[in-house]
Amino acid sequence: MKKILVTGAGGAASINFTRCLKNKHHLIGVDSNPYKTILAETKKCYLISDSDSSSYIDELNEIIIKSKADFIHAQPFKEVFKISKYRKKIKAKTFLPDHKTIINCTDKYKSYLYWKKAGLIIPETKVLNHKDDIKDAINNWGKCWIRAKEGAGAKGALFTDNYALASSWVAYHKGWGEYTVSRYLSPRSVTWMALYKDGELIVAQSRERIYWEFPSKTLTGITGITGAAKTIKNSIVDKIALDSVRAIDDNPNGIYSVDMTYDGEGIPNPTEINIGKFFTTHYFFTKAGLNFPEIYLKLAFDERVDKLGLNPLEPGLVWIRGVDSEPVLTTVKKVGLD
Repeated sequence: MKKILVTGAGGAASINFTRCLKNKHHLIGVDSNPYKTILAETKKCYLISDSDSSSYIDELNEIIIKSKADFIHAQPFKEVFKISKYRKKIKAKTFLPDHKTIINCTDKYKSYLYWKKAGLIIPETKVLNHKDDIKDAINNWGKCWIRAKEGAGAKGALFTDNYALASSWVAYHKGWGEYTVSRYLSPRSVTWMALYKDGELIVAQSRERIYWEFPSKTLTGITGITGAAKTIKNSIVDKIALDSVRAIDDNPNGIYSVDMTYDGEGIPNPTEINIGKFFTTHYFFTKAGLNFPEIYLKLAFDERVDKLGLNPLEPGLVWIRGVDSEPVLTTVKKVGLD
């Protein structure tokens, strides 16, 4: 039984990771929020400084030594980046893509440039350096999608064709030079999550989002919190996702989750790769019979793993979740969506 240290252990994504591995490994947690240390489902959860702190890596190593952790996994976006950057100093095993890949996926505009060079179908995107950039985008595309270059959960997102609103929004968020604008696509989105080992695809599974939880709480209706999703099999989604990964990393290693949004022609356009971490609701796949975290750990420790390929789960499985309710695994047929 391996000792696994999980960061951000009281957050939803890390709790789902923990649930995938309970009774299989000894799980230790760390979290920078004292309230979240109580929510963590690890054997023990230590309070640690925020990952922005200069002492974060030293504190992490102290806990690794004290707990005798064999491996460390991060789910929060900032912690993935920090641990990747200082991976050679970390006193436990990691299993991460190359740091250059993490940088290129963290910055969504850099990802866009790689995809554009590779000839993928993507919405034209520009960095917002001044108000004229917004004016030109609205004149050319009509309704536009504005968002921060870095960050999760649709950080800084807005879609509008109102110049005054858009320029005020970017100014308020101090986003000049840090925000991008794109042609708006559609509300329909899909995520393709994969594990690679030394450039070889081991397994990938697609799921399409049915709806966002709490859509009324944001201007865009996009909260970053999936309310329900379903498994799918789609060869076009697979090809675009595979090409999206290869355009940025010719030797992928670890976790790659490609987010895609459908355009008006029904073609999924890559919009970002969540790199080095699982999407929040990956427990969905484990409950359905495909335990990504367990496969991930076996790969990290160079254990034998069968190549499961593309979309081993049957299509039409549905995962429904909400605050203060246990998530439910069901089917499209039972929900009455077929």
